[in-house]
Amino acid sequence: MARFVRWYGSGPLHLLVLIASFALTGYAMVRLFAVQPWEVAIWFVGAAVLHDLILLPLYSLADLSALSVLRHRADASDRPTAPWTPWINHLRVPAFLSGLLLLVWFPLILRLAVPYPGDTGLSDSVYLGRWLAITGVLFAASAVAFAVRLRRARRTGGSDGSRPPAGDGAAP
Repeated sequence: MARFVRWYGSGPLHLLVLIASFALTGYAMVRLFAVQPWEVAIWFVGAAVLHDLILLPLYSLADLSALSVLRHRADASDRPTAPWTPWINHLRVPAFLSGLLLLVWFPLILRLAVPYPGDTGLSDSVYLGRWLAITGVLFAASAVAFAVRLRRARRTGGSDGSRPPAGDGAAP
């Protein structure tokens, strides 16, 4: 078993789940391409272009902006015993989840789905408020988790992880 983990990098269960997910993805692709090959191909190319040329630079810029704006600039000699807790992922995770929800549901959130009310008989006026509420809950839960981690780190008097690498921008 140790030889397998050293060769593969993880346990056999990881490999089994990975193979199963590739098999499921392959099955879905075969079924989709059998029904609408051009539409699926255009969707994949469009998604790749949209992600690589538009979304990746945008969220990379947003991440770098958050790091530079929220960087704590206090001198480390001011508080030599202050605990350090990484904070950036407490912004990244809820922002990612909120962005993913927006990406999936944007036609309804922005009320662009013209046939939706006619086809379903349901109003699309509630999606913006619900998305904003979910986004608020995600950021609030992340803030609570960060506060708990920070309090735990202060109580123990040390950090709850390794020190940040140089230039990480995480606040002590």
